[in-house]
Amino acid sequence: MPTTAHTAPTALSVNINKVALVRNTRHLGIPSVTRAATLCLEAGAHAITVHPRPDERHIRASDVPELAALMQQWPGREFNIEGNPFQNLMDFIRAVRPTQCTFVPDGEDQFTSDHGWNLAQDADRLRPLIEEAQSLGVRVSLFMDPQPEAMAAAKAVGADRVELYTETFASAFGTPRRAEVLDQFAQTTHAAVAIGLGVNAGHDLSRDNLTAFLRACPGVQEVSIGHALIADALELGYAATVRDYLRCIAAAAA
Repeated sequence: MPTTAHTAPTALSVNINKVALVRNTRHLGIPSVTRAATLCLEAGAHAITVHPRPDERHIRASDVPELAALMQQWPGREFNIEGNPFQNLMDFIRAVRPTQCTFVPDGEDQFTSDHGWNLAQDADRLRPLIEEAQSLGVRVSLFMDPQPEAMAAAKAVGADRVELYTETFASAFGTPRRAEVLDQFAQTTHAAVAIGLGVNAGHDLSRDNLTAFLRACPGVQEVSIGHALIADALELGYAATVRDYLRCIAAAAA
């Protein structure tokens, strides 16, 4: 089993849910999610992420095939669809076969994703869906809390990667708890890499905290960033914002 960290640059996946949220407040079709994705890709983003929830409060079902068609024009870039596989996610996976799907254990009425999988109770239900997605050529990532001891279970259930839920790090950033919390993520990343799991990360990562996180967690292959990035883009524009997040990633590797 590999025991060294992933050495390629960390990929930036832009979550465009918040673009859709603004669009849905009117019936004009603006701002366009496909235009937002295009501008981010032109600026160097490595991937686009969407989380189409059942209530369509931001990304709509109709957005997914449109974005999938757009991504076909960007070979080498990735399309990641995340959501709960026991709700509506599997229909999208079967229909468009994205590069990656991220299984997230959120409820239909949940405001935002706020916890990882409990594999002690969910493994048996997840295993056949993981196998189905992989049979379609889709890489599977499981949304997980930063618990080193849980990485073996994620590997055993068949996941290709985990996405570490980073809200606790973001909340502790700039407080006396930062070092303690960050060490938990570092240990979890090391545990995952050591058994051959890929590692993604996301939730409340920003230009302020991204470099520190990646420096402490060598081996993270992808960060998925939505809320902070889109908020920054309202002030700076998509292109300048994406370039600055790529700068943060590069600074961690320097």
